[in-house]
Amino acid sequence: MTETKPEAGAPPEQPQPRLWTPAGFREDEWTHAESAEALVGNGRIILPLQAFLDLDPEQRKSARERLGVLLQPGDKLDALADLLGDLSLVALAFPAFNDGRSFSKAELLRSRHNFEGRVRATGQVLIDQLPHMLRVGFDEFEVTHPVLIKRLESGEVGGIGVYYQPAARASATAGKYSWRRLPSQ
Repeated sequence: MTETKPEAGAPPEQPQPRLWTPAGFREDEWTHAESAEALVGNGRIILPLQAFLDLDPEQRKSARERLGVLLQPGDKLDALADLLGDLSLVALAFPAFNDGRSFSKAELLRSRHNFEGRVRATGQVLIDQLPHMLRVGFDEFEVTHPVLIKRLESGEVGGIGVYYQPAARASATAGKYSWRRLPSQ
């Protein structure tokens, strides 16, 4: 059997993302699309912010259960704040591992805007960031990093057992110090 090698200078092929939740890997029923034309079918669609904002308000309301939005790090959460009731999923992009603006957006969605829908991380989701993502309010992850996939398949989420800062999800205090917190379960 012969293997085909990518052409010299060709970008490496991106692995297909796998959806992970704290309950484990599962099939992803959501599809990323670039325009509202994807709403023609009955599938669940994640649109970029501007495509979502361009939808007719009635179309947003009628498609609420199957409509999600993707926010890039530079997108303003305030543009979406009054429309969160028209969404069941907000996906926050991590195009680079060193861009943490989506951490803040997840925490603000949960604490300031009381968003109860799904908050999904897409892009560069890494093993050392996953426990922090869970603490600030993410509950779904599109995972492509091979090391993270392998660890999650073996049940290793990682993280630190005691925290000092509060989180979007309530946590119990640890011991006699009110500022020490245990991870939420």
